[in-house]
Amino acid sequence: MKKRWPIPRPTEYAALRACDRTARPAPNVPAILADLITAKRLGDQHGMNLCGHRVARAALPEVGE
Repeated sequence: MKKRWPIPRPTEYAALRACDRTARPAPNVPAILADLITAKRLGDQHGMNLCGHRVARAALPEVGE
């Protein structure tokens, strides 16, 4: 018996196509920075990480290697 790896997932491809078709609104950077400050004051490391990455993605139009 031959195994196929990776297993094709048609729903994954459909989700990626749907993301390509819809335009995402630009995030509100001042609001994300306010959330980052709040997370810093609370000592929430995970929240700081999420907000920091979100601001970086919003500031850079294209993420490259």
